[in-house]
Amino acid sequence: MGRESCRVHVMGQSVNQAMSDANEPQTFEQALAELERVVRDLEDGRTGLEESLARYEQGVALLKRCYGQLRQAEHRIQELIGPDAAGNPVTRPFEHVATVELARSKTGG
Repeated sequence: MGRESCRVHVMGQSVNQAMSDANEPQTFEQALAELERVVRDLEDGRTGLEESLARYEQGVALLKRCYGQLRQAEHRIQELIGPDAAGNPVTRPFEHVATVELARSKTGG
């Protein structure tokens, strides 16, 4: 079943509408704080089914937004590996592999 063929409507909004509401311009920190509020709202059990579904959809949209912002930040990070012959800094893309995994790959273990 295709993604477009399966639409859920909550309180008159489709999932895509609910997600676009959560995509308003905001910083990573603001999106993360709102995501934490969504989780608290869902965990407290005081909201009804319809509102819970809407908050869940908003949380999914916020989570996607946070992951996207983190991916963008990772692409911007450069590792300084030293100077070139002219004394200019030389960089390479940062390897975001866990230190333990990096050590294992170097030792063959």
